[in-house]
Amino acid sequence: MGVRDRIRATGLPRTTWVLAMAGLLVAVGFGVLIPVLTPFARTFGATTFQLGLVVSMFAAMRLVTSPFAGRIGRLIGERNAITIGMLIVAASSVATALAPNLAAMLAARSFGGIGSAIFTISAISLLLATAPEHLRGRASGLYQGGFLLGNMTGPALGGILAGISIQAPFYFYAAMLVIAAGFTLFMLPARVRPAATTAKRTPRPFSAVIRDIRYQAALTLALGQGWQSFGVRNALVPVFVTEALLLDTSWTGVAFAVAAVAQTAALMPAGNATDRLGRKPVMVAAGLLCGIATIAMPFSPNIWVLMIALSIFGFGAAMQGTAPTAAVGDATGGRGGTPVAVFSMMTDVGSIVGPLVAGAIVDVWSFQSAFAVGGVILLLGAAHAMLIPRSLDREFIDKKR
Repeated sequence: MGVRDRIRATGLPRTTWVLAMAGLLVAVGFGVLIPVLTPFARTFGATTFQLGLVVSMFAAMRLVTSPFAGRIGRLIGERNAITIGMLIVAASSVATALAPNLAAMLAARSFGGIGSAIFTISAISLLLATAPEHLRGRASGLYQGGFLLGNMTGPALGGILAGISIQAPFYFYAAMLVIAAGFTLFMLPARVRPAATTAKRTPRPFSAVIRDIRYQAALTLALGQGWQSFGVRNALVPVFVTEALLLDTSWTGVAFAVAAVAQTAALMPAGNATDRLGRKPVMVAAGLLCGIATIAMPFSPNIWVLMIALSIFGFGAAMQGTAPTAAVGDATGGRGGTPVAVFSMMTDVGSIVGPLVAGAIVDVWSFQSAFAVGGVILLLGAAHAMLIPRSLDREFIDKKR
């Protein structure tokens, strides 16, 4: 059986594979920036607070743009919105490399957040609309897998490029975005037909979607994911390794790499479980695993126990990357727009607020207290998912039969 036949055998539409490949290209470029983003800001004499702004301004502009991103996708077509969004981020990356001072760098990064919101929300909307409802978990897992693989390979390449010049990774990121934009433009039609089950359904108004317990639970887990996965974990684990465990910073990279391998390995099984068992049990498991692992991290007596905790978190994060997204698709009937934008915004809110709150807690109390807050949010997400009626959660399974 050839590669094309194997792809067809999965039942996943072409759009899923195209979006996953585009996500891989974007993530490799984004990962390249990780080793150089804050050191580049330091060349302008940035303070520690300003280093935080370099990261948070990107997320803040994503948050501001998200309410309009779905409308843009519907107006010009998701394919065109994805392409334009990627080109905006590419332009911002070049502008960052050419920035003469910190203010210009912050402005360029903020501009990139606008493009990121447009292509991310349009891509998720397209993913949910075109994937059959009984395959949404696997589609979400494949899409997330592209980003994960890119983020795993990018930082190592970034270190090599930084040896050429500190601006080189920014140009590389721009090039990868242009390639991804061209790939999307030529591999997807201007207007993609939704899956048959999606096309037959009348779009649900947001007022109805927000009352859906599946959507509410997905929002809670999205907040926890942004707070801990994208925020507190990345901000405080490196500090914990150096200040509490008294180890070199290289051990942080090793620990994160081990966790990323665990998360990548768990993605496809998590997607399969989401489609076969239902969204509810996978969402509950995601919240429990991530919540317990988060609370345990700052109690680690050595780097090996911390790696185990991070790997357990990685297993849960794989489930978070599949089940909540599929639940959003179920609640909306596979439609995008405002519900997808709000779902994305909850992640952004967590990633912006989480590190600030956790940092303040560490200054006043302890690492344990700071991590506990994120852990409690994730456990609340699990509790929220437990409230989903079994009959409602298994609608898509019963229809398939």
